[in-house]
Amino acid sequence: MDATEIKMYSDYKSPFAYLAFDPGFALEQRFRVRIRWIPFQLRIKGKGERSVYSEYKARYSYLDARRWAQPRGLVIRGPLKVYDTRAALIGGLFANREGRLLDYSRKAFERFFRRELEADQPDAVAALLDAIGLSGAAYREYLAGEGAHDYDRAQEEAAADHVFGVPLFIFEREPFWGHDRIPALEERLAAAGLRRAD
Repeated sequence: MDATEIKMYSDYKSPFAYLAFDPGFALEQRFRVRIRWIPFQLRIKGKGERSVYSEYKARYSYLDARRWAQPRGLVIRGPLKVYDTRAALIGGLFANREGRLLDYSRKAFERFFRRELEADQPDAVAALLDAIGLSGAAYREYLAGEGAHDYDRAQEEAAADHVFGVPLFIFEREPFWGHDRIPALEERLAAAGLRRAD
């Protein structure tokens, strides 16, 4: 029986997408599903562009993310600016094409939240790809051509799916938003009879 597809929308600047990444892909071990990672660019306002209440929420969100990350040994430090992560997301598409999405994404999340990756800089993304054994030069070619089109198609698919934030999983057109919704998704998969027998 073919695996059922679950879409997982993600952005490397989201601490909650970081928290959801490995648990999301781990669903493939327990259920007859295939996770399809899709980049989605979060549009976040910077300081001075949002209300004081939004500032409170942003601070709380990072506090909450650190609570979830600490038991797993993950470091989450808030970025010093609002990033346009297009370069890093196209890096994810490139790594996925090369069969190395998991390796790349784990490093991209880790380095970004340690403030060691400028996710908006193609040279930094190329260096990360080189570091995991892929070609930074091939990524640059992809970024300038086919990668830009693949990224635009992903944003169009997100619009059609009414994506508003990440991480967002879609199973049979039903959305599950947030890393803490994975247990609800698991219940839905079990009810659909997709739990692996082994």
